[in-house]
Order: sequence, then structure tokens, then C-alpha cells
Amino acid sequence: MARPGDEKFFDRVNHDKLMGQIAKRVEDKRLLKLIRAFLNAGVMENGLVSPSVEGTPQGGPLSPLLSNLVLDELDRELERRGHRFVRYADDCNIYVRSERAGQRVMKSISRFITQKLKLKVNEAKSAVARPLTIACQRSDKLGERQQTKGVDRQRFAS
Repeated sequence: MARPGDEKFFDRVNHDKLMGQIAKRVEDKRLLKLIRAFLNAGVMENGLVSPSVEGTPQGGPLSPLLSNLVLDELDRELERRGHRFVRYADDCNIYVRSERAGQRVMKSISRFITQKLKLKVNEAKSAVARPLTIACQRSDKLGERQQTKGVDRQRFAS
């Protein structure tokens, strides 16, 4: 399984490219202006608002939708190549038959993401591994996160 990870995905989305993709699907000019205003609203840090020239707000109801629009081109490329994959927002798993195929797919898809989509791939979050290995690593991280919120980690042990 190849798992490319986008580095700070939500911070790096190009507004103009995203608005172009949205405009292909949405004809309502008022809605387009509203989404553009949402993107340009800025970020408040230490009580001061900094304008945003790239990136999308995280944690809001539009975040998954906007990331899906940006990464729709990746989905179409993976389908064109005949890969089996699962993606939600900026998380993507691509299923292949061997580690060698995983390395090859990781390299070519990372190149597609950086050159065609103009996004940076986070090498630390990217991996070629057996699906069970990734799932165990993720559940361990989930357990650690949940433990800090006061939840007993034993619930997540297998």
C-alpha cells in the first residue's frame, strides 16, 4: 500500500486554482464570491487578523469539500491508472500488490501531486507498507490522542 501525505495541505492550496475548479461546477456568482470571501477571510493570531493568500480554513464544514475539489484531479488520475484507493480530504491510501509496486506508485503519484497539483508531499507522513501496519500505527496514535483527553488507552489495544 502506498500512502502519500500532503505537507500542510490546508495551508498550501492556491486560491485561484481552487476557485477555477469550483467555477467549473458552480454557476452562481454570489456563491463564488462568498467562497472567495471565505478563503480570503484571514486567520486570527494573537488578536490580529492576517490575510490569507493561500490555504483553506481548517476544521470548518467547507474544509473537506474544498480539499475534495482540489484533489478530484488526483482521484481521476488514480482511476485512469486503474489503482484501487481510498481518500478522504487529504488522506489517501493506494492499494497495490507488492512493495515494489508501492514504491513505484509512490514515486509517480508524488511527482503528479507536486508537478500537476502544485502541492508539497510530506515525506514523513508518506509510506509504503502493508495495510495492517498502517492501521496499527494509526490506532496507536489515536489511542495516544484519546489518552490525553482522559480516555483509557486499553480500549484501543488489539
